[in-house]
Amino acid sequence: MDTIIFWGAIGLAVVVGLCLIGLIFARLYVRASAERAFVRTGLGGQRVIMSGGAVVLPVFHEVIPINMNTLKLEVSRASRDSLITKDRMRVDVVVAFFVRVKPTAEGVSTAAQTLGQRTLAPENLRALVDDKFVDALRSTAAQMTMQDLQDAREKFVQGVQNTVAEDLTKNGLELESVSLTNFNQTSKEYFDPNNAFDAEGLTKLTQETERRRKERNEVEQDTEVSVREKNRDALSKRLEIEQQEAFMKLDQEQQVKTRAAEQSARITAFEAERHQEAEQSRIVAERQVQESEIEREQAVRSRKVEAEREVRVKEIEQAKVTQIAEQEKAIIIAQKSEAQSQAQARANESLAEAVKAEQFVETTRRTAEADRTKQVALIEAAQEAETNAVHITTKARAEREAAQMQATAIVELAEAQRKKGLAEAEAQRALNDAINTLSSDQTSLKFKLALLQALPAIIEQTVEPMKSIDGIKIIQVDGLNRQGASSADGTPGAGGGAGAGNLAEQAMSAALSYRAHAPLVDSLLKEIGLAGDSLQSMLPGVTGAPSVSSARDALDT
Repeated sequence: MDTIIFWGAIGLAVVVGLCLIGLIFARLYVRASAERAFVRTGLGGQRVIMSGGAVVLPVFHEVIPINMNTLKLEVSRASRDSLITKDRMRVDVVVAFFVRVKPTAEGVSTAAQTLGQRTLAPENLRALVDDKFVDALRSTAAQMTMQDLQDAREKFVQGVQNTVAEDLTKNGLELESVSLTNFNQTSKEYFDPNNAFDAEGLTKLTQETERRRKERNEVEQDTEVSVREKNRDALSKRLEIEQQEAFMKLDQEQQVKTRAAEQSARITAFEAERHQEAEQSRIVAERQVQESEIEREQAVRSRKVEAEREVRVKEIEQAKVTQIAEQEKAIIIAQKSEAQSQAQARANESLAEAVKAEQFVETTRRTAEADRTKQVALIEAAQEAETNAVHITTKARAEREAAQMQATAIVELAEAQRKKGLAEAEAQRALNDAINTLSSDQTSLKFKLALLQALPAIIEQTVEPMKSIDGIKIIQVDGLNRQGASSADGTPGAGGGAGAGNLAEQAMSAALSYRAHAPLVDSLLKEIGLAGDSLQSMLPGVTGAPSVSSARDALDT
């Protein structure tokens, strides 16, 4: 029991605590609306509340309400405070500025810092920013003449708006629009003759008013003269019209009388013509009546004669019809007898034809069966032939396509080979042209280089058989090396050195020397198992040894 009371007391205390907390929050929670935001400062720093709300503690927080509605701030400049235009004239203006706090956190914060609660009182706000508006109005009006202000108001409004918009941004405000609600020239009595601007404007105003008064007087005099001239022309025109109307009335009366006489004459003539036509019609009618009586009597007599003749004709026709009827009766009896005989004969013929028809039906049936069997066989044969034709056609088409593809490939291969041959021929021609352009020294150099490249292989293959030599026979033959003997003092002999003469002369001399000693050289080669007729025979069994043709090709290149 004590436990229940304890827990009940705890629960009651919790409920009471929650109620107190809720009551405190309900009293301390401040909500923002669409028309009014606020800035909370103090504990926790500055916080801008534009929607929703926040808890405001009386001691720790301070709230600055901000009006988010559009405010109309009207500025009036008239009389002594009127605006001076570019042409030094004074104008009275009433301008309405529609401003509001920027609906951003930065705008609300700036408005709270620079304006405070002035946004809630438009008059206080206007007193603060009035100087900015007046300065914008003065600077814009100074750039335009009074006539420009009248003719291009939107330009004046746009200039004021562009001038003041940036200054309002510094206070967290934005300018929605500017409206020029009143515009008029300042009264002449407010121009100060001692002021340079007013004196200039007063001079222009006097000149303009006097010029306008003069023009107005000229217009009035011209108007009066024009009116009197118009009255004179109108009177002359009216008299002329009245005269023309009188003449027209006389002409009309004369025409009416003439037309009446003509009409009376035409009526009399028309009546005489009608009377004459009536008499002629009566005479014609009487004559037609008499002719009708005569024709009627003739017709009666003619119908009477016709009726008597028709009676006689009908009597004759009746007798003829009776006689013809008797003859037709006899003919019909004879025809009936003949028809009976013919009917009997036709019955016999019909029986024979029935038998013949039955046989014809059987023949037709068998013929139809044979034809059906034949048609079935033909259809099957046609189907088989068509199937074979399709296979043959498909195979032929495939072979034709393959042949076409093969022919195309052959043509392409031939074209490729032709292009390759042309390219190789072109390369060889270019190489030949390059070789032909070489000088004699370059040609000799290439010949020597080719000989040097082939010489190591030739020497290597030449000395390869010497590995199996058991003995060496040395025979001295002067003249083979083309060096000549040395004299006693060590100088070359009369034969000259190896460098005597050019390359062609040396080659020719070596060839003649070789031919002179050929028998001896051949015998020496045979002793070592070689044949001296070619390089290939000199190097038997050696793979890779250069032949005479390859050496010749090397020398050619």
